[in-house]
Amino acid sequence: MPAKGKHRRPKSQRFARSIAVAGTGGAALALPLMGATGAHAATSQSVSEKAVQSLPVTQKSAEKAAAKKDAAKTSTVRTYSVRVGDYLSKIADEQNVSGGWKKLYSDNRSAIGDDPSLIHPGLKLSIGKKAGTSTAKTESSASSSSSKAKKTAKAESKSSSKSTAATQSSATTSSSGYTLPVTGATIGTGYRVAGSMWSSGYHTGVDFVVPTGTSLKAVAAGTVVSAGWGGAYGNQVVIKLNDGYYAQYAHLSQLSVSAGQTVTEGQQIGLSGATGNVTGPHLHFEIRTTPDYGSDVDPVAYLRSKGVAVG
Repeated sequence: MPAKGKHRRPKSQRFARSIAVAGTGGAALALPLMGATGAHAATSQSVSEKAVQSLPVTQKSAEKAAAKKDAAKTSTVRTYSVRVGDYLSKIADEQNVSGGWKKLYSDNRSAIGDDPSLIHPGLKLSIGKKAGTSTAKTESSASSSSSKAKKTAKAESKSSSKSTAATQSSATTSSSGYTLPVTGATIGTGYRVAGSMWSSGYHTGVDFVVPTGTSLKAVAAGTVVSAGWGGAYGNQVVIKLNDGYYAQYAHLSQLSVSAGQTVTEGQQIGLSGATGNVTGPHLHFEIRTTPDYGSDVDPVAYLRSKGVAVG
């Protein structure tokens, strides 16, 4: 019995101490630790959930920013400076203008004016989306500047033509006083070639095949009767020659003379182009007995009769 009692007493003491450790240390420490762990878990879960929930909003913001950037690129208006030999259809093709030359003209009518073919080097054209009403003042200012530039260009052209007429004339004058309307060109469509594409049923002049921007010359001395838009002829110049005949130049890309101006043989009257009803750049040249359509004569025979060799 005593032995059993002694044996049980130590067990009882060790058991009590174990419970005390568990009761005082384990429980006391476990409860705060469990609480802290729970709080930490809740906080982590809350942050994680918030991050997951905010992700679509971030994506939407990024998508909106990208869309705005794309829209800005699409609506950007570029500026193109007209060069010698340019015409609207050529510019529209090279600059990939959606809607072609008509859209380009519509967007820049205030700067170009009523005639879509009378554009001059240095003119600034807007390529792309048409500017809104907020830029109306700017367009008006640009139009005003363009008008001034045109007037200045015409004045300079007249002055230049007068000052260089003698030089040009001496450089190109033949012994007969007549010359070819363009140098080094081959003849494409000849005179009186029949075809339904012409309202008269035949070709009323002769076509000299030249690239856009080639200098065109007065075949003889005379006075400019008209210089401007000629419908199917595009930009044209008609000169009354001193012998009473009329020389007509059609499809020009640029005019160098104006109505009423006197010219000498070989003087530049404009640059070749592809304005009006054409399939490509060339000079349509006629000799007429009057300034009007339908009074044509053979231009090659006329030039040869004046001592000009025509290839």
